[in-house]
Amino acid sequence: MISKEQFNKELDLIIANAIREDIGDGDHTSLSCIPADAKGKAKLLVKDEGVIAGVEFAKMVFNYVDPELEVETLINDGEKVKYGDIVFYVSGKSQSILMAERLVLNAMQRMSAIATKTKFFADLLEGTKTKVLDTRKTTPGIRALEKWAVKIGGGENHRFALYDMIMIKDNHIDFAGGITQAITKTKKYLAEKGLDIKIIVEARSLEEIEEILQNEGVYRILIDNFNYEDTRKAVAMIGDTCLTESSGGINEKTIRAYAECGVDFISSGALTHSVYNMDLSLKAVD
Repeated sequence: MISKEQFNKELDLIIANAIREDIGDGDHTSLSCIPADAKGKAKLLVKDEGVIAGVEFAKMVFNYVDPELEVETLINDGEKVKYGDIVFYVSGKSQSILMAERLVLNAMQRMSAIATKTKFFADLLEGTKTKVLDTRKTTPGIRALEKWAVKIGGGENHRFALYDMIMIKDNHIDFAGGITQAITKTKKYLAEKGLDIKIIVEARSLEEIEEILQNEGVYRILIDNFNYEDTRKAVAMIGDTCLTESSGGINEKTIRAYAECGVDFISSGALTHSVYNMDLSLKAVD
């Protein structure tokens, strides 16, 4: 994953672009019917159940819109919530609260859904050494939020993007002329560019794993679309040479069995691309 500093820059970009997209030259509804100096208070109300995520991001949004807005947090990121829970109160200028409302809700509903699903998967792995990973199958423009939500839910982040980790997959191997050729070219490229980036290589068969193991410098082998028996064989072959990762259509019904094969990680695009937003609302209070 990228550095914390770079991650925070991604969050700043998300907020700035989302506010630009939503407010444009002004929230004319609020500007037209609410006095500029009017003060108000609102609560973040849960109308669902699961794991809440995005509380800290919401604070960033409120601060961006109006640094004078004050947030009283009752439930923190990563905590379980149920229907009727109040996550926080926000108070200050009513116009500011309304300008921030939609971005806060959109982000928190999405992040909470991802955190909830990740927690469900992580719980299925309890008692094994295996960690669940996200992927790059994220919503364009808000990847940082979705990967943050995975961490809140108890998962681990895979690479953030194409630039922070080498991942030699089937198409790279085929275009490069084979596994050894792809790894050799990659290591040469990294040396020439002076880059210190980890290398992951995808294997489609036990024979490909044998070839990968003949090359040094591989950080992790991606055991892709293997059955349970071959996954166990692959893990035994790899041993302590490098880390292992299973992927390929693994779901809540199969994830435990793959973990019991001994892999270090299981990656799942479903954590981010197949979730239903948690039902949340921001309601004015007296």
